[in-house]
Amino acid sequence: MEASGEKAAVVRRLMEAKEVSGKTFSGIAAETGLTNVYVAQLLRRQAQLKADTVPALRAALPTLTDDLIELMMQPPFRSYHPNIVHEPAIYRLNEAVMHFGESIKEIINEEFGDGIMSAIDFYCSVDKVEGADGKDRVVVTFDGKYLPYTEQKSEHMMSRPTRKTS
Repeated sequence: MEASGEKAAVVRRLMEAKEVSGKTFSGIAAETGLTNVYVAQLLRRQAQLKADTVPALRAALPTLTDDLIELMMQPPFRSYHPNIVHEPAIYRLNEAVMHFGESIKEIINEEFGDGIMSAIDFYCSVDKVEGADGKDRVVVTFDGKYLPYTEQKSEHMMSRPTRKTS
C-alpha cells in the first residue's frame, strides 16, 4: 500500500510531466486511445497503467521516467482525501448523483432488471458541448457493465461442501 505522502509525491511528479507537455487530459487521451477521465485517473494513481499502453503514454508524455512508469504499472491504492468531497465541483457531482440516483436506479431496473452498473468494468468521460442557448455544457458519461443480482441458491455456491440431507 502506498503511503499517502508517497502517493502525493508521485502524483506531483506525474502532473508535472503533464504540465511540461502542455497537453490537456483530453489531448493525451486522443493520443493514447484512452478516455480523458482514465488518463486523469492514471496520473492521479487511481488506475493501473497496462503494458500495452506504455508506448502511447510515453509518446504523449515524453518526460515520464522509467521509475514513474514502473510505479504506474503497479496496482494503485485507490483512495481519496476525505476533504475532497467539499471541493465544489466534486460536491456538485455527488449532489447530482444523490438527487437523480433514485430515478436512475428505477430506470436501470425497468430497462435491465434487478441489478447495478459496474464501476469496475466501467468507462467515464467528460466532454464540452454547446447547449441550445449557446452556453457551454458539461457532459459526464458513465458507461458501466450491467450486473444482475443473483438468486442465492445453495447448489450454486461452490465454496460449500456437498451436504447430504436425511
